[in-house]
Amino acid sequence: MMPLHLPGWLVGLFVATLALGTDEFVIAGLLPELADDLQVSTGMAGQLISVFALTFAIGAPVMAVVLDPYPRRRVILAALAVFVVANVAAALAPTFGALIVLRAIAGLAAAVVSSTAFAAAAQGAPPDRQGRYLAVVTAGLTVALFTGVPVGAWVGSLLGWRSTFVLVAIVALAAIVVLALGLPRLEGAATAGLAERLRPLRSARVLRLVLAVFLCGVGGLMFYSYLSALLEQHQGGTDTLPLVLLLVGVIGVPSAFLGGRLADRYGGRRSRLMVVGGHAIALAATGALLALGAPFPLLLAGIAAWSVFAWALNPPLQASTIEAAPEAPMTAISLNISGLYLGTAAAAAIGGIIVDGPGVLWIPFAAAISLTLAWISASFRTPQPATAAA
Repeated sequence: MMPLHLPGWLVGLFVATLALGTDEFVIAGLLPELADDLQVSTGMAGQLISVFALTFAIGAPVMAVVLDPYPRRRVILAALAVFVVANVAAALAPTFGALIVLRAIAGLAAAVVSSTAFAAAAQGAPPDRQGRYLAVVTAGLTVALFTGVPVGAWVGSLLGWRSTFVLVAIVALAAIVVLALGLPRLEGAATAGLAERLRPLRSARVLRLVLAVFLCGVGGLMFYSYLSALLEQHQGGTDTLPLVLLLVGVIGVPSAFLGGRLADRYGGRRSRLMVVGGHAIALAATGALLALGAPFPLLLAGIAAWSVFAWALNPPLQASTIEAAPEAPMTAISLNISGLYLGTAAAAAIGGIIVDGPGVLWIPFAAAISLTLAWISASFRTPQPATAAA
């Protein structure tokens, strides 16, 4: 549940990331109808998802370096405006080729919005609430999975796939209104030169965190992507999948805020090690329950435990990244986001090899290994600043 007494502009950032998450995931449920309408194969239509994700992953760090000197308010409002226009145009796209181009534009705009939203939340937060403010931004993506995505798919089934893009544009437009009215004039890194803004690219601590985020994406999203196959193996069918996905989504929101509170209370290093380590243990335990054919209620408890750690990951990792690169936080955060999206792509590919090879029951164990490697990558100590002699 979202904490009370949040500033209006933070709610605006939540709505913005809700729109991004919906736009990213909802199209998966519209592919058959979209493919039929635009006269392409379903597989070809699926490239719309790949184009959005790859543009997002590649564009995030590049655009962060370019836009970091500019005020956060101006950047996020402009990017949201481009995102709205791209989605409205997608609803009117006459051909599949035009839609591909518009999805790339939307993905690039989404990359800017996401990086700027995290940077603005951290910059505008009180010193002892940075993790919780970052959690609100994360929660927008979480809520999209079990509200925006099903609602968008439902609207698309009633009114056609084009109406879903209009719905996403309306949500993003609402975010523009809230942010235009309330977002503080947070300055960018105006005094920093290009070399300083690029410093996170040369920071071993930042790059180790990006690797950790990538490995967390590989492990966590591999398990999530093949959850239906795991349930089919365990249950002999997928009738329980809607219940499990609802459970994962409902647990996700408070878990994101839990991650933020841990970051505020324990700092970046301790909080990230607790959450990443817990994630690895939960995956291994859930894998054991699946392999042993445990009763469904017990398996459900294991998946619930996994959900807590999976959704609590982002705030500690983002807070750690900001700690590691305070001179260019937007660039560093964008690298993390890029790492997550690349991890998403790798998760599907590696998971497919495992399913077709050793079998689907190996998925949670492979995922646990990936999270263990992430824990090792993230286990470095941040040097403490020297104190003056008394």
